[in-house]
Amino acid sequence: MAQRNVQPLRTQEEINEMKWALQRFGIERDRFLFIFGINVGLRISDIVPLKVSDVKDAKHVTIREKKTKKVKRFYLNAKLREDIDNYISTLKNDSYLFPSRKQGFHISTVQAYRILTNAGKMLDRDDIGTHTLRKTFGYHHYKKNKDVATLQTLFNHSNPKVTLKYIGITDDEVEATLSDFYL
Repeated sequence: MAQRNVQPLRTQEEINEMKWALQRFGIERDRFLFIFGINVGLRISDIVPLKVSDVKDAKHVTIREKKTKKVKRFYLNAKLREDIDNYISTLKNDSYLFPSRKQGFHISTVQAYRILTNAGKMLDRDDIGTHTLRKTFGYHHYKKNKDVATLQTLFNHSNPKVTLKYIGITDDEVEATLSDFYL
C-alpha cells in the first residue's frame, strides 16, 4: 500500500465538511470521534480505548500513552465538555466511548482509520487518516497561539522543527514566501 500524505484540515470549512460527511455516511460515534480527536490532540491509539467513565464530569483526563508509555493529562474545555455530555447521555458509565459492534469492545485503530478515510473519500480527499485529527488540532492550536513550545510539549516531540513539520506549518510557510516571489 502506498504511503498516504495525511494532512491537517486547515480551514473551518474543511472541518465542517468532514463533520458533514461523517454525519451523513456514518453514525454519531464516528462524528464524535472526529470532534473529540481534533479537540484533544491525542493519538488514535489513546482515544479509542477511552470509557465513558474516563470523561464523564471530568475537566481533565489522565492516560498512559500507548506509544511513549508516558503519563499524559489533558484538559476538556467547556465547549468540548458540552459535546461529550450530549454524546454520552445515552451510554452507560462502563461503556467504551467508541464502542464496536462487537459487544464489550471498542473500535480498533484500523476501524477508526476506515471511518475517517471513507469520509474523506466522500469529499474526494485522499489525504485523510487517523493522524488528520492530531495534525488538525496542532495546526489550529499553532495558528491561534503561535506557541510551538507548548504544542511541542503537548505532542511530546523532541524539538520544535519536528512539531512544525508534523502539523504542516513548514510547508505552508515556505509556500507563503514563494507566493509573490517572481524574478
